[in-house]
Amino acid sequence: MTDTQWETLLNVLAGRRVDPLPVGLIVDCPWLPGWAGSTIFDYLADDRLWLETNLKAAERFPDVMLLPGFWAEYGMCTEPAAFGARCIWPENDFPFAAKMLHDYADIARMAKPNCRTDGMCPFVIRRLHRSRAAIEAAGHAVRLATSRGPWNIATYLIGHTEALVGVKLYPEEIHQLLDVVTGFICDWIAYQAEQFPTIGGMLILDDLIGFLGESDFREFALPYFQRISGALDGPVRILHNDCHGLITARHFTEMGFNVFNFSFEHSLSEMREAAGDSVVLLGNVPPRDVLARGTPEEVRRAAREAAGSIGDHRRLILSVGGGTPPGVSSENIDALCSAVVPPPPVFRRIPNPPKGAET
Repeated sequence: MTDTQWETLLNVLAGRRVDPLPVGLIVDCPWLPGWAGSTIFDYLADDRLWLETNLKAAERFPDVMLLPGFWAEYGMCTEPAAFGARCIWPENDFPFAAKMLHDYADIARMAKPNCRTDGMCPFVIRRLHRSRAAIEAAGHAVRLATSRGPWNIATYLIGHTEALVGVKLYPEEIHQLLDVVTGFICDWIAYQAEQFPTIGGMLILDDLIGFLGESDFREFALPYFQRISGALDGPVRILHNDCHGLITARHFTEMGFNVFNFSFEHSLSEMREAAGDSVVLLGNVPPRDVLARGTPEEVRRAAREAAGSIGDHRRLILSVGGGTPPGVSSENIDALCSAVVPPPPVFRRIPNPPKGAET
């Protein structure tokens, strides 16, 4: 993210009007490798290719906040690997971590990993250090610490169904699991900020909290996200949850976050009412069916409809309702940007009045 983009983001957070409406996209391995013409595995395994791809995207889309920007991730393996999860690396599909806890009793034997040495974490840090000079030479900086959220990581460790069932049948064990995972996330966020002083915020991604009802959310999500939001002293706290998001929205400021990327199935007006005026909304064009599969004109139409659904564009960044999916073309991202720029006025030449006519 450039200095100008960072200042724009801070102005949006402060509720100042920004013209034209800012555009931002969460970009990572589902979209970047295919867009640049490589496989996902090569993108993740090759530091040089990773850097070249991110530099290419930053240069091609200078008017887009690419969030978090130069994301040195390893898909869903980044954090679970630190706990000892077995990671599967397909050639051209998303990497994922295999379930490692096979009984709720296994949770008691878990220990908090060391983010400085365990799993993929040190590889993330080393990649950024090696690339830092080139990133800064291109006018960018590492601005956001990133992590998957406590429910996202926990469900990879014990299983998605098992985690949700455990809320009702094994609540003490699930709390213990979330406590260990949250402690690791707090360490991981703080360590990234320690390594890169330009970091001024965080991006946390957790779709699984969207499966929790109101009372379960308050007990099993809210206190853990409050701990995470307090792990870094910086102005920007972005949360991505493109599952069911209304309960999250209603507790958003209480969670300690201030930028929300949510499902395209929730309208901007609906989300503004639920989250309140102090939250920056990051959305809300359908990612797959419009940005990836639509025509440029369909992208422009959807973007204008989304922006036109709320009258006040303060604390709004035009985006998609989720991360940038595979298959999004450069032309469609250009169309998204052009949708927020008003067309130039049309001046028509007025013919000279006939002689003797009144003027």
